[in-house]
Amino acid sequence: MPKPTEVDQDSVVRARNILLASGRRTPREEVDACRVLARVSPAAYLPRLARALRHLSYDREYRDRPEDRLALCEEAVAAARALDPAHPKYAEVVYDALDGCQRALYTLGRRDEGLAVRAEMLAVGRTRAESSGDGEVWGLSPWAIGLLEEGRYAEAADVLSESVARGRRRGPREGELAWTFLQWTAALDGAGRTDEALTAMAELAAMEAAEAENGGGPRACRLYVLIRYAQMLDDGLRHADATAVRQQALALLEELAVHGQEEARRWSGYQASFWAVLFFMSVAGSERPAAGQLRPPVGTGVHHWSPGVRERYFGTRETLRADVDRIEHRAADGPDGPDRLAEQVRLHRMLTVRWALSWECRTARVRELFDEGVALARRLRRQDAVAGDRALATALTSRATFQVAATEFTAALDDFRQIPELH
Repeated sequence: MPKPTEVDQDSVVRARNILLASGRRTPREEVDACRVLARVSPAAYLPRLARALRHLSYDREYRDRPEDRLALCEEAVAAARALDPAHPKYAEVVYDALDGCQRALYTLGRRDEGLAVRAEMLAVGRTRAESSGDGEVWGLSPWAIGLLEEGRYAEAADVLSESVARGRRRGPREGELAWTFLQWTAALDGAGRTDEALTAMAELAAMEAAEAENGGGPRACRLYVLIRYAQMLDDGLRHADATAVRQQALALLEELAVHGQEEARRWSGYQASFWAVLFFMSVAGSERPAAGQLRPPVGTGVHHWSPGVRERYFGTRETLRADVDRIEHRAADGPDGPDRLAEQVRLHRMLTVRWALSWECRTARVRELFDEGVALARRLRRQDAVAGDRALATALTSRATFQVAATEFTAALDDFRQIPELH
């Protein structure tokens, strides 16, 4: 840590007055004051300077100046690293500063550097865990998400396996462990470790059942997990097991149709986000990017995606809408009619999931897309019974889960009751 240095006393007095003043000060005023005082009393003011620099980097004036934002974040990292490692808040200050830096790097598209900073965050987290003895390692999730975006599924699965193992010892923690399970299952699935993914999903289903039973989580989340688990079992050709799980889901949905509104008032926001991630997991395997291309971190909420991945993924909505409409104008009863309809169904599902991931602000728009998906599947069924049955089962299941997320339990039950007839 740097030693205190000589500073003009008038500057020190002004800086202290700024920080002690009762009125509001700007983020820049706080940074300037902390820069002065950190030279006089590093142990007291370096942590505050690092925090103030991060806050300033989020200020409106830097919204369109990402390079300047990064410079502030790098200064925050330098201030944090200058702190004595024996300082009780050293790990926290360094970790937070690095977190701001990696965000700025990803915003600039400097992904390799951003991922390297996430690796350093994890190293800080491991050192802190060893010294604290509490077993919690900071940085596992950001590192795993970075790996998922690069398509490094096997590595991400191993990281998340550690995260789940540590999380089991701490317990569900208001849903925190469940979110880790979603990431882990998606990583295992992406790595082709199907049996492990199924085992993980079965454990998550049991955990959600226990949480719903003791009031620690919404029954709707348990329903979404059961439905996704049944889909995975079907994909693994374990159809009898899938049917049994789907029957559990039906019984649970019947309960929600009677008592769900009271629960929804307590959990609506949480369970809606949980649904969106699981819905995305159900379709992600059908649209894997080519090798070397960025991809969304399946199993992860959108607010954790890097800016470049968000822009790339959601920027395709207009193109997909145009492709769906183009096929609509060409689809006919000719020999290639079923193939065209099947392609239209596939593209429409890709479009729907993109809107569903931000559905909270556009409920009416998303409902319209799910209705369109069911109608398209019914049309396909009239031309190709086998493909149509499969598509309609998928469309009805998807619309039913959306309706649960929208607290429309009776409508969801009506849709879901039709699904067993298609298997």
